[in-house]
Amino acid sequence: MEAFARLVRGISLAAGLFAAGLLAAAVLVVCQMVFMRYLLGASTVWQTEFVTYAVVASTFLGSPYVLALKGHVMVDLVPHYLQRRGRFLLAVLAHLLTLLFCLALFWQAALYWWETWAEGWTTDTVWALPLWIPVLPLPVGAFLLVLQLTADLGMLVSGRAEPFGKIGASAL
Repeated sequence: MEAFARLVRGISLAAGLFAAGLLAAAVLVVCQMVFMRYLLGASTVWQTEFVTYAVVASTFLGSPYVLALKGHVMVDLVPHYLQRRGRFLLAVLAHLLTLLFCLALFWQAALYWWETWAEGWTTDTVWALPLWIPVLPLPVGAFLLVLQLTADLGMLVSGRAEPFGKIGASAL
C-alpha cells in the first residue's frame, strides 16, 4: 500500500508542477498580449482563449496535488469532538463519498471528451482550437483525484494515516 501511495503522490506532484507551469505560461501570454495589443497595436487572436483554458486546466490538474498535501479547506469542528473511532468512520465516509463523486465526474468527463474527439468539435473562435484539447484536463484531473483518494483511503484504512490529520493543531 505504501508503494502505491508513494507512486500516486509522485504522479500528483508531477500534475501539480504541470499545473504551476500552465499558470506561469498563462501569465507570460497575458504579458505578451498586453504588449502586442497596447504597445504595438496588433491584434491578438488566440491569447485570451489560451489563458482561459490554461487557468481552468491548471485547476483540474492541480487538484490531486492539493489533495495530496491536504491543502484543501477542511472544517474540523465535528471531528474535533468525536472519539478516535468516530473520526475514523467519518473520514472513511467522507473519502468514500468524495471517491464516488470523482468517479462519476471522471466517467461523465471522459464521455464528453470522447464526444469532442469523435465529432471533431472546435472552438467557435478564429483560432478554432480542437475542443478535445481544452476538455482533456477534466477527465485526467478527475482520474488523478480518484487515484489520490484511493491511496489516501488505503492509507487510512490500513492505519498508516490519521483521520483528518492532527485534530486541534493550529494552522497559524
